This record gives sequence, C-alpha cells and structure tokens, in this order.
Amino acid sequence: MIWPAEDLWLAMVARQPGLTVEVLPEIDSTNTELMRRARAGQTEPVLLVAETQTAGRGRLGRPWYGEVGHALTFSLGLMLKPADWSGLSLAVGLSLARSLDPQGELGVRLKWPNDLWVKRPDAPTGWGKLAGILIETALPTGMSYGSDQGRFCVVGVGINIAPPVAEGLSTAPLGLQDLQSGITAPEALTKVAEPLLATLLAFERTGFAPLQNAFNARDALHHLSVTLSDGRHGVARGVDATGAMLVDTEQGQEAISSAEVSVRPV
Repeated sequence: MIWPAEDLWLAMVARQPGLTVEVLPEIDSTNTELMRRARAGQTEPVLLVAETQTAGRGRLGRPWYGEVGHALTFSLGLMLKPADWSGLSLAVGLSLARSLDPQGELGVRLKWPNDLWVKRPDAPTGWGKLAGILIETALPTGMSYGSDQGRFCVVGVGINIAPPVAEGLSTAPLGLQDLQSGITAPEALTKVAEPLLATLLAFERTGFAPLQNAFNARDALHHLSVTLSDGRHGVARGVDATGAMLVDTEQGQEAISSAEVSVRPV
C-alpha cells in the first residue's frame, strides 16, 4: 500500500512541532510500542501506523485483529496536560465519527465510551461495530503522578476497512467499505489523522464539556434500554459534561464512568 506519510507529516507538524510519522509493515501493537518508548524516555510526538498487528489490543485487553489492507490501525502519541482527563475517549470517538461521516448520513454513531457503531438491521443487536479506541498514558522517566508536567498520551485507533469475517462477537463488525465503496486504509488515515490531532490539542485546552451536545447528537445508546455489566438495568440519557453516561435506573439517575461498568443495549 502507498501511504501519504509525507503529506500527513506536513499537515500535522504545523499543529504539533516535532511530530514524526512512521509506517511499519508489521508490529505487535502500535499502542504497546509507543508505551514501550515512553517508558524508555521517548516522548516525542509521533503518529505510528501499522499495516498489520500481531497482538493488537482493545479495551479490557480484548484482541483486535486486522489483515493487511483490511483494517486501519494506528496510534497517536504526544504529551498532554489537560486540567481533567475525563471524556477523552469520547472526544476521540467524536473526532473519528465527524471525519468519516461529517453529516451523519452514513449512520456512524458513538457507542459509549470508545466504539463507533453503525445501525445495521441485519445484525442480531441491530448494530455493527466499525471502530474501536484504546487510550493509555505513561509518565516520562523521572516524573511522578501528581506532577504538573502532564503525561504521554497514546491514542490507539482500529478501524475496519474491508467487511470483517468474525464469529462469536456480541456486536457484529462491519467495514468502512460497507459504507464507502472502495475506500482504502491510507485514504481513511488521511481523513482522520489531522482532525484527531486537532481534537487532542483542543481537549487539552478546554476538556470534554464543549463537546457534550455534539456527542449526545451521535450517541448510539441515547434513550435506549440498557444493561449494565453489574446487572442493573435502565435507560440511557446521554452523557454529562465530564463524559459520564447518565442512566435512569430504579434507584434514580446515575452517572456511570467507564472505569466502573460497561453498558450494552437490551
């Protein structure tokens, strides 16, 4: 595949001086590699793209598979120092959704806290999973938590390009080519990479609150009956200004953070 590495670098380095763009044919995991580098003191901003990953990871350690050309897998790493980290994965998801489906005509929606879903009537749950997000942070060498120097933030993204073949998943996957015929991984990267960097830099300044309404407008779970992983049930009512999901339960409305429980539509 031919990747637009130089064009991306020119566009992105104007926003983030010192940033580099790397494209590797194969790696275990782009997130794992950038976390390794950060722990070794390498915290320069970087966009790392892999044509294929042998040990890609999603949230809660779930594997993410992708053959060459069948998925876009990359990680964007840079030092960030926001006043509040809450809602970062939601901001990332919103950026991806806006880049891939600017007007919402393709039906790309946000499944709290870190997936992109598309309405799919033929799927058992009525939804197909298009993309996933994994965010990790590391402290540079010699720093301790509580310092005001920020953290090295690694934003990992996996987007299905070709329609995937997978069984046994709670949400059936689908590919971007199901929505935009013929689109390639390099073309998808061109759509999402620079806006994602802009989103991260804006998040550092203003946090999630300015994005609350935009997220709720694309929220896949809004007003749906949901089941929480701790066994409770309720109705999803969007997210608050910190990115916590609001769920009406028998005990009243509760704000659910992604660190506590996961949420599935009934």
